[in-house]
Amino acid sequence: MSLKLQNLRKQFEEEELDAILISSPENRRYMSGFTGSAGWLLISADDATLATDFRYIEQAGNQAPDFQIYRIQRGLGWLPEWTAEHNVKRVGFESQDVTISVHQALLKAIEETENSNHPELIPTSGIVEKLRVYKDADELMLLTEAIRIADEAIDEVAPRIEPGVTEESIAWELEKAMRERGAEMISFDTIVGAGPNGALPHHRADETVVKPNDAIVIDMGAKYQGYCSDLTRTVFVGEPDDRFRRIYDIVLKAQLAAEEQVTAGMTGKEVDAIAREIIADAGHGDDFGHSLGHGVGLAVHEYPHVGPTAEEDVLEDGMVFTIEPGIYLPGWGGVRIEDIVVLEDGKARVISKAKKL
Repeated sequence: MSLKLQNLRKQFEEEELDAILISSPENRRYMSGFTGSAGWLLISADDATLATDFRYIEQAGNQAPDFQIYRIQRGLGWLPEWTAEHNVKRVGFESQDVTISVHQALLKAIEETENSNHPELIPTSGIVEKLRVYKDADELMLLTEAIRIADEAIDEVAPRIEPGVTEESIAWELEKAMRERGAEMISFDTIVGAGPNGALPHHRADETVVKPNDAIVIDMGAKYQGYCSDLTRTVFVGEPDDRFRRIYDIVLKAQLAAEEQVTAGMTGKEVDAIAREIIADAGHGDDFGHSLGHGVGLAVHEYPHVGPTAEEDVLEDGMVFTIEPGIYLPGWGGVRIEDIVVLEDGKARVISKAKKL
């Protein structure tokens, strides 16, 4: 039995469950190793089943050796069949992933079953996600590779950015550079915000043309064997002026302070406050409107939360998260700098290596 299954089953008593139905692709992959695009995990105290259709039967058998493979024929009748076979009464489902229409279809399948076992579906949230927050050595190796790919890509592309190119072309060059280094795909749509567009934290790269003396916020990431990286650098086309230098230095000071001072046992709120106080003392408290960071793994945004409302997210060894303060000034632009760190021996080790100004 895998350690992941053992840790999940420990949650059953607290959640008052006999079993759990896992539908989230990231959670399905984490628990079983199965990378197919369709399937469900059904896990009880003494059984682990992967239900999928004929397209993935062989793949499932190869990738999920700890699971029994159940071939789905049609509809959702397999759920009441499985719960009857395993005498399961209370089945948790991932309420953050299951749509209303799928939930109704599951209930209908249960109601229409001919056997006497009609399990109760119990909404759950975050059970597997909170197990994923601790990265083992294999996961950390894959994350480090995803981070390396993005680091090297921006270090190659950024020095070549010149006036006259578009944000879209920069995003494309970054994606090509990541794929050439082994990325299976980008982990999210690349953000390139030139000049005033840099004041929009999640600006989508468009046909905006880079001008001389533009600051450009670039937020990008690679996906490698399912694991994501997330990197932000702010570059300047030409010689940085005094205003840009001042804003950049404030953001960098806030980021480095958070990276140096975070310790295991602090909450996400406490770490956020380290950077936020520096930015506020510099007169830009209202210009830093997002959280300091977030967890990264199979999803580009996952536990733990690192922000002003994360008073219950305690940071511990083995957790991987971003530290990404920013200042955004409408009509002028913005500066954001983002690294990924891992807590080890109570302190943060910075994994991101891309150059900063």
